[in-house]
Amino acid sequence: MKKKVLVAMSGGVDSSVAAAVLMGEYEVTGATMKLFTNEDIQLDRQKTCCSLDDVEDARYVAHKLGFEHYVYNFGDRFKECVIDRFNDAYSNGDTPNPCIDCNRFIKFNALLKRAELLGMDYIATGHYVRREFDEYSQRYIIRKGIDESKDQSYVLYGMTQEQLAKTLFPVGNLTKNQTRAIALEKGLINASKPDSQDICFVPDGDYAGFIERYTKQTFPKGNFIDRNGKVLGEHNGIIRYTIGQRKGLGIALGVPTYVVSKNVAENTVTLGSNDDLFTDTVYGREVNWVSAECPKEPLKVKAKVRYNQKEQPAVLYPLENDCVKLIFDNPQRAVTSGQAVVFYDGDILLGGGTIFLKK
Repeated sequence: MKKKVLVAMSGGVDSSVAAAVLMGEYEVTGATMKLFTNEDIQLDRQKTCCSLDDVEDARYVAHKLGFEHYVYNFGDRFKECVIDRFNDAYSNGDTPNPCIDCNRFIKFNALLKRAELLGMDYIATGHYVRREFDEYSQRYIIRKGIDESKDQSYVLYGMTQEQLAKTLFPVGNLTKNQTRAIALEKGLINASKPDSQDICFVPDGDYAGFIERYTKQTFPKGNFIDRNGKVLGEHNGIIRYTIGQRKGLGIALGVPTYVVSKNVAENTVTLGSNDDLFTDTVYGREVNWVSAECPKEPLKVKAKVRYNQKEQPAVLYPLENDCVKLIFDNPQRAVTSGQAVVFYDGDILLGGGTIFLKK
């Protein structure tokens, strides 16, 4: 008897091909997660997943391939664990990555629990990563996807061994071109559909506007200052700025100027030069170890502090309370609290955590 798998289908080509690839070996059921309504946040289909049109695309693919498809409403959970956390992080001066929270709390938690209730053996997603079982360590490991330009291991560092034991990643051994070719061969409606961009619930990229509309809060103006505390001008609300930002500051100082830090308590944004953005020391909290246990001694790793970055050599120092310190061989630019620092051994994802500023 074939084992059963519930495939998380966003309506995009990756998850659709994931379902198609699994059909020969597994009994496949499709599931699309309803996280919000289009009207809630004025979605544009071309810039996001999870819209009403995307649900219809997923349903069409399931019908075309011949398996059942369901829509599950996780709106309340998504609001609590993703949108509210996003708003709180920005309000506290951080720059969050809500895709990580969505994976942590929705796909590999709420959806997995639903799959278990339905008697499914696995869930599957269209992430470009590879899952293997290491006989020596007796652990599941995550390797980067074959197509490094599409690798998504950065946003999966929060996965547990229990979750990995019940999750499949069918497109991790494919390149994006191969994925689209399979979709074309099978006549899928989304074979040429553009990849989703930006954050799904902020399709226009105006994070500050979304937060103010959603929370009905306003964020007062405050001072731009230099690193010595000298007032340089007035900013338009602290949530409108992130570390490394140069455009849209609304201030001209005669030299290239960047946001180098923020102080929520004093409502100030510190400006400086590009050189002021570099540091070799990065701290991570709420660290999760995926493919290995937390080391007892310093460990040489490759690490990165943002999604679209090549890993850089560093030494990782384990700290108390699920924290780590990394000292990079070369200083890193615009390290931002709230983002993730993720570390690797070759192409194996070791783990990751949330960047915080050491006080």
